[in-house]
Amino acid sequence: MSPVTAGVLQLLALMAALALAYRPLGDYMARVYSSERHYRPEKWIYKAIGADPNAEMRWPAYLRAVLAFSAVSVLFLYALQRLQGVLPGSLGFQAIDPDQAFNTAASFVANTNWQSYAGEQAMGHVVQTGGLAVQNFVSAAVGMAVAVALVRGFARSRTGELGNFWADLVRGTVRILIPISVIGALVLVACGAIQNFSGIHEVGQFAGGTQQWNGGAVASQEVIKELGTNGGGYFNANSAHPFENPTPFSNLFEIFLILVIPFALTRTFGRMVGSLRQGYAILATMATIWIGFTALMMWTEFAHHGPALQAAGGAMEGKETRFGIGASAIFSVATTLTSTGAVNSFHSSYTGLGGGIQLLGMQLGEIAPGGVGSGLYGMLVMAVIAVFIAGLMVGRTPEYLGKKISTREIKFAACYILITPALVLCFTAAAMALPTPANSMTNSGAHGFSEILYAYTSGANNNGSAFAGLNADTQWFNSTIGIAMLLGRFLPMVFVLALAGSLAEQKPVPETAGTLRTDKPLYAGLLVGTILIITGLTYFPALALGPLAEGLAS
Repeated sequence: MSPVTAGVLQLLALMAALALAYRPLGDYMARVYSSERHYRPEKWIYKAIGADPNAEMRWPAYLRAVLAFSAVSVLFLYALQRLQGVLPGSLGFQAIDPDQAFNTAASFVANTNWQSYAGEQAMGHVVQTGGLAVQNFVSAAVGMAVAVALVRGFARSRTGELGNFWADLVRGTVRILIPISVIGALVLVACGAIQNFSGIHEVGQFAGGTQQWNGGAVASQEVIKELGTNGGGYFNANSAHPFENPTPFSNLFEIFLILVIPFALTRTFGRMVGSLRQGYAILATMATIWIGFTALMMWTEFAHHGPALQAAGGAMEGKETRFGIGASAIFSVATTLTSTGAVNSFHSSYTGLGGGIQLLGMQLGEIAPGGVGSGLYGMLVMAVIAVFIAGLMVGRTPEYLGKKISTREIKFAACYILITPALVLCFTAAAMALPTPANSMTNSGAHGFSEILYAYTSGANNNGSAFAGLNADTQWFNSTIGIAMLLGRFLPMVFVLALAGSLAEQKPVPETAGTLRTDKPLYAGLLVGTILIITGLTYFPALALGPLAEGLAS
């Protein structure tokens, strides 16, 4: 079997698995977020934190709860890292430096999981399991909660109430993420991923010295790393490490975990707004972009330019031989079109155009299907923009799901789509203009510029992957990328929740013959075009200086 055929068959198997999980998982999540019943463990949690799960919140109160919970999470994780040297299970590792501790705390709370450290050489069991893994659960649950609040904004009328953040947070964690993670961890252990709390031990003698490894609760952290679209690896090699991702089957399973909740949330959306066809339209938009990007990535990496690539059967540099080009390309697109950031190959070693596809996937806003929760609310904001554009073309007030998109709503949506590009481009420009940050580049020319652009694109879009040719463990990059991650995560949430509150207050508008049908293929095509055009106009100059220049020169 040729590598190309193997890659296509893996893609088809992945699509079949996602299709099988789509309906039951999407319906289940809709029931979870619509239920009025509280399970006993959930009641214990509410009592411990002093929250009333039945109290409805308007968008300012919902936002304050999101920000307060996240701020406490950042402080807790920062303190845990700074105290590592005196904690049990530290494996002899000392406290993390202040700038790196801030960067890591911001990273994991913002669901970015950018890592400027080697996990097996810096973090002990308590920080890894009690700090980072916990944030993998709750940061994903925060994103899902905000997405559900926006869906309620479309579904409800004549009220500004969007539900209860604490109930949404706890239910998303207890009823969705934990059960799937338990099953997924068992699958990974069966595949060969490790799960223990062993210390550092010597595994071999070599000419240059000894090889040492430390164990850890890897399988349990790996599963929520992918399921929650987090991305932070237990080991520095991330999902290329055999302890995290041992076999081709585990690799395909991890890609499935990355994509299953973001895709299934479109059915949750359709179920909660009372129109499954609306969910299918959003799903079709996401799937079209995802399949298109995957096909382009496989084509660029399998293209045989030059004798070295012909001999290897494609661009094999930086890719694991146990996965090959096809599985690496599928994983790479899945992780950059979501907010995952996990890698099973070295992104800096991809072809120039392949690196451009990775960058563009993040710059779209990671909405195809995007991160857990963030992908859905990002796509719904783009849907509002697309409806507004359609309304301008036909000369009538735009409507979406029976809600008028007026000046107020479009301002919220416009602010949402402007925040992240501003962060990416401003920080990239500053890093290239100042002398010290440029010293961290290990490559010159277009690829060196791509390293900087990729770092801030990954941070501000809450992805977390890296070109890795950049030495990001400096005070400049730890601080600025940490700021970009926090602003890129929480500033958009302000406008998402404000938009949700504005929509929930409206009276539904009856559908007429002139209403744009947003559940039809025509609208899905308009939405795809809107996303690509807005992103292209925003980022094309930067992409032309980096991956496009490199790809055309090779």
